[in-house]
This record gives sequence, structure tokens and C-alpha cells, in this order.
Amino acid sequence: MSIIIKESYEEIAKICHQANKAYCETLGDLSQVDWADAPEWQKESAILGVKFNFDNPEAPASASHDSWLNHKINTGWIYGEIKDVEKKQHPCCVLYEQLPREQQNIFRLSGLVNEYKFRSRRLSIYKYIQRYLAILVSK
Repeated sequence: MSIIIKESYEEIAKICHQANKAYCETLGDLSQVDWADAPEWQKESAILGVKFNFDNPEAPASASHDSWLNHKINTGWIYGEIKDVEKKQHPCCVLYEQLPREQQNIFRLSGLVNEYKFRSRRLSIYKYIQRYLAILVSK
């Protein structure tokens, strides 16, 4: 992977991470940290999600979740009712269809990368994500 593409993935992953953090906060989940404070495993996961979306522009949110879940399982994570980093337990380690709608929205949010890839560059990714978050919160 070229340095330019890698840097682009990282920049978009940072934006998606911050959008995810903001969305989680609207749900009352204040556990997400800023990108700068995120551990490397979390950044790597976000970058892999961005790469998946770029490589699979027609993939539905469920496929994005499947990719995330496979990565989690391959790195030792299992289902747990409460996210516990030390025990590698996560409540989203289930099939997409079993996720609450609010959690499904997180994977829809990651799909913004797909849509933005084909949109006009005049609309900044920040504004595009803000608009999408406003739609999610209003539902």
C-alpha cells in the first residue's frame, strides 16, 4: 500500500472515529476517546474498516459489520454484555441482525466512506458526516 493511500485511509479513519465517538455520545456512551488518545489496536480496526469500505463500495452495512466482527474474532475478542478491553469482550460480537438499531447505525455511518468516495469533493467530509449524524439522531 502506497504511503499516500495509507495516509488517506488513516485520515478518513480518524474522521470516522470522531464521527462514531460523537454518535455514541448522543446515545449516552461516553466511553469513546478521541483519535489522538485511542490505542493502536483501535486505530488499526478503524483503518481496516475504511479500507474495507473503499475496496467494497457496494457492500451493505452488514458486510462492514461482518468484516469488523471477523477482525475482532481473529484478534481474540468474544461476545460480552459490556465492552471490556482487557477481557476482549464486546456486545457487538454478534450477527448484524442481532445488533440494536443504534449499533447498526454505526456501521451505516462507516458506509459514508463509500458514498463520499463518489460525491463531489466540494462538500467536505466533515459536513457530510454532520448531515448524516443529524439524520441518524432524528430517527
